[in-house]
Amino acid sequence: MAKADIKPKSIHHAKKWSDDVENLYRFQQAGYRDEFEYKQVKKVDMVECWPETGFVKKLQRRDNTFYYYDKQRECEDKEVHKVKVYVY
Repeated sequence: MAKADIKPKSIHHAKKWSDDVENLYRFQQAGYRDEFEYKQVKKVDMVECWPETGFVKKLQRRDNTFYYYDKQRECEDKEVHKVKVYVY
């Protein structure tokens, strides 16, 4: 299967916050499943991240509007259960 054809095998919702859940929250806020889909749609090799935390710094939505994120956590505890975790 080609890299561009990657589809998730299953999905579940996050139970508790983690660095990975934080980044998934940011991708899903911008309208993407996760980093794989973002790279596939936007045809980029790297996602801009904060060097201190490793969190996503900037994402471009499908309508070419940019989302900018802070260095600190943005996904509050009450939002964690809304984050979808895809398994490939």
